[in-house]
Amino acid sequence: MYETIRTAIEDRVLTITLDRPDRLNAFTATMCEELIAAFDAADADDGVAAIIVTGAGRAFCAGADLGNGAATFDYANRPDRQSEAGSPIRADGSVDYDHPAIRDTGGRVSLRIFQSLKPVIGVINGPAVGIGVTMTLPMDIRIAADTARFGLVFARRGIVPEAASSWFLPRVVGISRALEWTATGRLFDAAEAKEGGLVRSIHPADELLGVGRALAREIADNTAPVSVALTRQMMWRGLTQQHPMEAHRLDSKLVYARGRSADAKEGVTSFLEKRAPSYPCTVSGDMPEVFPWWEEPPFTV
Repeated sequence: MYETIRTAIEDRVLTITLDRPDRLNAFTATMCEELIAAFDAADADDGVAAIIVTGAGRAFCAGADLGNGAATFDYANRPDRQSEAGSPIRADGSVDYDHPAIRDTGGRVSLRIFQSLKPVIGVINGPAVGIGVTMTLPMDIRIAADTARFGLVFARRGIVPEAASSWFLPRVVGISRALEWTATGRLFDAAEAKEGGLVRSIHPADELLGVGRALAREIADNTAPVSVALTRQMMWRGLTQQHPMEAHRLDSKLVYARGRSADAKEGVTSFLEKRAPSYPCTVSGDMPEVFPWWEEPPFTV
C-alpha cells in the first residue's frame, strides 16, 4: 500500500514504521503524503486507540533526503516539488509566497500529527536529524534508544527550522534550549535530549519498541477514546489561550457533554465493580456537538 512506510495494527495500537532503511529513513515528498494518509486512516478507524511512530533499521530518520544535492532545498527547481497549481515564480521573476507549491512538506506532516484524534508516541530508535526530530515534536510522548542522536542542523545547512518547529520546540523544551540547539545545529545524545525535556525516557535499543507498546496499551486498555481525543486537542490548542477563563469555558462544555455520555456511566460503573472498562462511544460517531471548537487555519493538511 505504501512505498516509504509500513503500518501494522495489533491490540488496537497502530505502528507506523518509516521504511527506507537503506537511506536511514530519509524524508521525501512521498513519505510526507504517505504519513498524512496513514494518520487520516488512523483517525477514521475506531479499531485504533493509539499510534506509535518508529523507524526501520538503525535510524529513526536522518532528515531530508539529500539525493538532489545542492538543489535539495531549492524547491522551485526540483521536479518532484512541482505543483499541479503551477509555479510560485511569477512572470516578472517575483515569488508568490502564498502559492501552495512553497509549502514545507515537513510542516504538513507536523500539522497532521497535531490534528490527530489518537495519541501519538514517538519511538526514536536511532539517529533523528532535521525533520527526523521536528516531525516528533507534535507527538505526545517521545522515548529514545540509548544509541539515538539528535540534531536540529538547519543553520548548518543554510536554511531555517521547518515543520512548524519554531512553534512546537520552545513549547516542548523552552525557548533557551530551543535556541541553543537550533543556533548551534550540533548533534547531541539521548542523555542531553532527556535532560532538556525532548524525550521522556531512554532505553536499550532492543527494549525500546516494547516500552512504546506498553505505553500505547496502557492508553488503549484503560481510557475512553473520545475522552483521549478531546483531551489531546484541549492540551495542544490550549497552549495559545490567553487566560485560564478560556480553558474554564471549554472544560465546562466538555465535562457537561461527556458527563451525559454512555462512556461516563461505564467509567464509573466499571470502577465501582472493579472490572476493566468497555467504553461504547467512538471517535468516528460520538464526538460532542461542541467539537471542533477552534477555527481552522488557512492551510489544510
